[in-house]
Amino acid sequence: MSSIVLLVVCLCIGVLLRRVKDFPENTPMVLNQFLIYISLPALALIYIPQISLTNELLIAVSTSWLVLGFALIIIPLLGKWMDWSRGTVGCLLLTAGLGNTSFVGFPVIEALYGAEALKIALMVDQPGSFVAVSTAGIIIACTYSSTALRKRDIARKVLLFPPFITFILALGMNMAGIQAQDIPLEVLERLGATLAPIALTSVGMQLSFSLKKEFIKPLVSGLSYKLLIAPFLLTILFIFILGGSGDIVKVSIMEAAMAPMITGSILAIMYGLNPQLAAQMVGIGVPLSFVTLYGWYKLLEVLA
Repeated sequence: MSSIVLLVVCLCIGVLLRRVKDFPENTPMVLNQFLIYISLPALALIYIPQISLTNELLIAVSTSWLVLGFALIIIPLLGKWMDWSRGTVGCLLLTAGLGNTSFVGFPVIEALYGAEALKIALMVDQPGSFVAVSTAGIIIACTYSSTALRKRDIARKVLLFPPFITFILALGMNMAGIQAQDIPLEVLERLGATLAPIALTSVGMQLSFSLKKEFIKPLVSGLSYKLLIAPFLLTILFIFILGGSGDIVKVSIMEAAMAPMITGSILAIMYGLNPQLAAQMVGIGVPLSFVTLYGWYKLLEVLA
């Protein structure tokens, strides 16, 4: 519960700090850079070396990729139908297409299914959400950015993206059976712990409830996809088509129903993909998700 309270508190802190003149206008961008270069890599070096992939956990690993895959089909079609700008489409792909499977996901899953279920949530988050935002997320951001980039330039940005570099290093540690311990582990844990509060504070500093009229439909569409449509599609796939059941299916679908990813919104903001909408997707999506998650939890108790 303390983690959930922290989410709300940090969002409110960000909103309040926006009114403090001592903070320069580019403060959120500076905070975002810290997250990308320090906090995310620290978490990768902690958790990825600990992952032990089994066949039964493949459903969990596929969850984030399926949510993003469906988004890559549905959101551009909606954008074409509603005549959204490329920036808006890219923003929604990075926010609605990627879920908050750790900051919101971990405390919610632990509260509902117990500490043992965190192993499943970790598989949704690390090989799923984390790798997706480090690879596909950068490609999406570059593709929909107003700055034209060659394929070679996009590939370079992916390969030089700090979390991706760290992922490769952490994957090598996993294969070699090496894990951070003692003082290095403690240092990484403290650095990684900065991710949620700094990210949410940054989002709060960019949050504005005076949303422009043209942003309402994209916001409603993006949140509808992330909180309702994506978990519905995975429910159909995992339960009714594949015949799955039990905690692996429940936790995977619950993770698919989480609020938009903070890191995805940070990427959208950094690349100029409708920054106001990106902040709103997280700022409104996080508290709203607590309502929809309760509904999914009750439904899954009956179905799976």
